[in-house]
Amino acid sequence: MLESLKPVIAASRFVQTIPEKIAEHADYMAYEELPLPEWRGMNLIEEDTERTSTFFFVGNSLNFAFTDFERHVVFQVSYRGRIWWDADAMMACLCRALDEGRPILQGDFLAGISRKDLEEIFRGNIEMPMLDERVGILREVGARLAAKYQGQFHPFLRQGSRRLYDRGEGILERLVREFPSFYDASVYDGRQVIFHKRAQLLLYMLHGRLSAKGLFGLEDPERLTAFADYIVPLALRLMGIFRYAPALEEKINRRQLIPRHSPEEVELRAHSLYATTLLRQEINRRRPPDRQIITPQVDSRLWTHFHATFWPHHLTVTTAY
Repeated sequence: MLESLKPVIAASRFVQTIPEKIAEHADYMAYEELPLPEWRGMNLIEEDTERTSTFFFVGNSLNFAFTDFERHVVFQVSYRGRIWWDADAMMACLCRALDEGRPILQGDFLAGISRKDLEEIFRGNIEMPMLDERVGILREVGARLAAKYQGQFHPFLRQGSRRLYDRGEGILERLVREFPSFYDASVYDGRQVIFHKRAQLLLYMLHGRLSAKGLFGLEDPERLTAFADYIVPLALRLMGIFRYAPALEEKINRRQLIPRHSPEEVELRAHSLYATTLLRQEINRRRPPDRQIITPQVDSRLWTHFHATFWPHHLTVTTAY
């Protein structure tokens, strides 16, 4: 995956990574806790069972596009006495659906889900963006679960390697092959650039949540990258690690759509993975051997600090993130 970024980084015209700023931020981030998240909370399933993996699978099947592209309003929902927004609101809606007895963790139900079903499940301050695309994705993954995995996701996890990459049969490789809606790549100057944002995030969540229970764990989590979305480039821009071409800066600040697979969008995502990898390397140079981190821990830190900011992020109509 990181190898596929090299042509983008070398030829970028719209986004630049500033190495001096990476060292500057590593000088203090190296001494922060930077924990491995366990993915627990009031908006997440409480139990640690095989059913938990299906919950996170369904959630990450839908983990994209939470801002209305025309009105720039973020999806919000009230659940368990507080307001949730963005991806947290989507997960809260799934928990609320379980509370209401909806069989959202069963493949046969997902395979036949309707738009009306999702309108009810995701009732909030606005209609969930890209609702029709979400219906299509749930039908796809539901049909696959029902046909091959007894309607659940944990049988998929039990099969084969627990390495991300294993000569084509690693768990990440199998995931994006068997569930095509998780496949996430672009073409830049004639070369493929691989991101697999939702697929990597799913496996990272399951690793953080279930490894201590022995229900699931990656053998090579150090090969995960950051998750190329909206918040990582926003954070890196505000930290001064990114510098944008004036035309791209203006588009983002004016909330103009950045087309999917355009050079601007691919550079935003590619530099997100590149810069966070460099930041992780610089942080680890400053930490002792027993406190080394992996790149998603940097991603989690950026998300925690910047996902609720009012500063505009780029907007792209996509199911990738």
